[in-house]
Amino acid sequence: MHPILFSIGSLPIYSYSVYLTAGCLMAMAWTMREARLKDLPFTMAPVAGIIAIVSGLVGARALYVALYSQEFIHNPVEILYIWQGGLVFSGAFLFGSLSGLLFLKSQKQPLLQWLDCIAPGVALGQTIGRLGCFFAGCCYGKTTSLPWGVTFSDPGSLAPIGHLLHPTQLYHSLAGLLTFVILLTAKNFIKSEGGLTGLFLILFSVCRFIIEFFRADYRGELGSFSLTQFFTLIFFSIGIYLLFIHKHRSA
Repeated sequence: MHPILFSIGSLPIYSYSVYLTAGCLMAMAWTMREARLKDLPFTMAPVAGIIAIVSGLVGARALYVALYSQEFIHNPVEILYIWQGGLVFSGAFLFGSLSGLLFLKSQKQPLLQWLDCIAPGVALGQTIGRLGCFFAGCCYGKTTSLPWGVTFSDPGSLAPIGHLLHPTQLYHSLAGLLTFVILLTAKNFIKSEGGLTGLFLILFSVCRFIIEFFRADYRGELGSFSLTQFFTLIFFSIGIYLLFIHKHRSA
């Protein structure tokens, strides 16, 4: 597609960076909105969000470098070039969530309530951020003959050029949008603390597990499954606990 969205003089502005930043800002803004509705100190959301974003970027890049270490052997400084793409969402989700929650815990905040505020924002952020993956060509899909297949032609694309591929980046984006809409509807019915987060983890895990079968980029292997699918099983289990088990223990 278009890895470089536009240029300011000789400075290229990468599509990936623009959409990733927009997704993070939107996630933060929506979290503030949800926190305000719950009468939580919503001004903490930007601080927790920045901590989570920075830690998430480190985690996402670290996992990518671990999976594609051969790309950086001859030029290790490229590890820092995150604006060109090369982040693994599972790493971002894990590192970002833990660091953000540790900050909120240090402020003696109700973690499950905050998680329920954060979950819809993360889904919305993924919807926007994955468009950056599409423009950059990362997270690309397997070859396909389906009518909605896409062909990347820009030589700067991270996806194979000249092949009709599953637009898995858009699958991820649509999954995020669907999850966001479901969460907005479900929050009117799910009253237990952590329940909305549990639903998010279940929806995210199921969608991600399925989409993984259409991905072609290397993401590590554990038998017949990818490393990412292994992580989604963990997230799914946590989601089941929060949605169906935790609420009964708290009753």
